[in-house]
Amino acid sequence: AHQSKLDFFCKLGYGKQDICKVLENLGQEALEDDVLKELIQMGSKPQALESQPQPSSLKLVARGSCSASPGLKWLGDDGSDSSDCLRPIVIDGSNVAMSHGNKEVFSCWGIQLAVDWFRERGHTYIKVFVPLWRKEPPRQDSPIADQHILEELEKQSILVYTPSRKVKGKRVVCYDDRYIVKVAYEKDGVIVSNDHYRDLQNENPEWKWFIEQRLLMYSFVSNRFMPPDDPLGRHGPTLNNFLSKKPVLPEPKWQPCPYGKKCTYGNKCKFYHPERPHQVQLSVADELRAKIKVPLNLGEEEEQQNHSL
Repeated sequence: AHQSKLDFFCKLGYGKQDICKVLENLGQEALEDDVLKELIQMGSKPQALESQPQPSSLKLVARGSCSASPGLKWLGDDGSDSSDCLRPIVIDGSNVAMSHGNKEVFSCWGIQLAVDWFRERGHTYIKVFVPLWRKEPPRQDSPIADQHILEELEKQSILVYTPSRKVKGKRVVCYDDRYIVKVAYEKDGVIVSNDHYRDLQNENPEWKWFIEQRLLMYSFVSNRFMPPDDPLGRHGPTLNNFLSKKPVLPEPKWQPCPYGKKCTYGNKCKFYHPERPHQVQLSVADELRAKIKVPLNLGEEEEQQNHSL
């Protein structure tokens, strides 16, 4: 008994000398509560608290009402790792630039706006594909605006030029769309373009599914890059889920009503009511009628039984 009590209070962090002294004063058969009370009156403190004041204070803060700072720290950690949860982004540079330039000018500022939008969301893998010949001085038949932006994005390892060369004075251009789809497919990412890549869909059935499911279309509204809130239509995922590797599931459709039976919303209530069988949600008036009708019916039945007797 002495050893078990000694072990018990040692685990609580009290020193062996203090425990033995108290047990000698109170006797070996003393209750644990009495021993603990005596240890507190002696002014004995658990050694764990004395030797490690910082961890203990953190624990006390975390369990108390002032637990904001540990929570914020956790959220910060989660936020820093959020890039791991976001899908890689592959931008069709030509499509975005021409779209921003109203299909008349190759506007590099449009590419910058798109890149900035994804950066602000926390995406770390962003690649923009542009044909190499866009590096050349602009011509009248292919005007380009803010060309210096391409150079800056290339330095940041965001912009990638797809190969092109001249053979006997003619430009031979590699198909940049194939690079875009291939990289996005291999990275399990998202393609940012208003092009449907129908030729590539017909070329590869796996690419067909990928393009259908991972193509993010967009608009430019007053120099704002704006993708849709429902990239795959009304019944598809939200934009946040579309751009995330781990989609956040929506709240359960049948979440219990916080008002319970006191709810007065009737069939307009969006929450689940277990007292309503098969989710038949009546209007407020119908609910009241149903409540009044039940005791009346019961009363009538009782009266009929009494008459029969």
